[in-house]
Amino acid sequence: MNALAVATSNVLPPVRGSLEAHGSLADFIWFRTGGPAEWIFRPADIDDLAAFLAALPAEVPVLAVGVGSNLIVRDGGLPGVVVRLPKAMAKVSVDGELVRAGGAAMGITVASAARDASLAGLEFLRGIPGTVGGAVRMNAGAYGRDTADILVEATVVTRDGTVETWPAARFGFTYRHSALPDGHVVVEALFRGTPGDKVAITAEMDRIAAEREASQPLRSRTGGSTFKNPPGAKAWELVDRAGCRGLMVGKAQVSEKHTNFLINTGGATSADIEALGDEVRRRVRETSGIDLEWEIERVGVAS
Repeated sequence: MNALAVATSNVLPPVRGSLEAHGSLADFIWFRTGGPAEWIFRPADIDDLAAFLAALPAEVPVLAVGVGSNLIVRDGGLPGVVVRLPKAMAKVSVDGELVRAGGAAMGITVASAARDASLAGLEFLRGIPGTVGGAVRMNAGAYGRDTADILVEATVVTRDGTVETWPAARFGFTYRHSALPDGHVVVEALFRGTPGDKVAITAEMDRIAAEREASQPLRSRTGGSTFKNPPGAKAWELVDRAGCRGLMVGKAQVSEKHTNFLINTGGATSADIEALGDEVRRRVRETSGIDLEWEIERVGVAS
């Protein structure tokens, strides 16, 4: 255990869930790369999370991580505490036109619950390969729809352990971004659908699934969409035009199938992946004058 971990362990509050020192993130992060978390906390429930954050010294960083589908964890690991919500906080229920989902619920689970209740407007969540908590934090979207379009309110545990319900407007949503402060954790969200035809809803979800399968490297170790689409342009087209299709740094590669995806071909480091992304950004800037913004979140320290 390193000195920082020893120091932190002396101030970690008691929990009813589990605390794991030097917890592996590469075991579940989609890229399968990166160093360990100093601590991984899996709370038993919302009250356990709130009590832990209330007692945790303010200087200890906290990051909620779902399935790591849009994340690069640098090779030196992640200081502080990573919060992973348990399956018990992944429940989804429907009441009229409202769908209530735990922060650990997957997008496809929410979309399927809405479909089963003949609620339209949530089909795009079928194409979001992450959790509800992550979708709210980054205003995840696909196929012309964003989380901001359907969110009514969300329950948040703040960094100081306060449990609050935020209306959608408080999140200050913009493209692939919210104003949720660091260390806050989304533990539940309430979405609104509209009554629809179950057959049509099912067909739209099937279309989304087929389109993803045809156009994205779903069976590769990837991190989803790498760069945000600039106003009036598509990131993949700019990357392709810059001659980056198939470009490699170490064992990291720009996908041949979809150029806004980076993939770990086997044995890549997080440094390889991040360096490849920065090289792509440089080439796009050189050929088009456009500065691509990272959509993938990059956290932790270099090795």
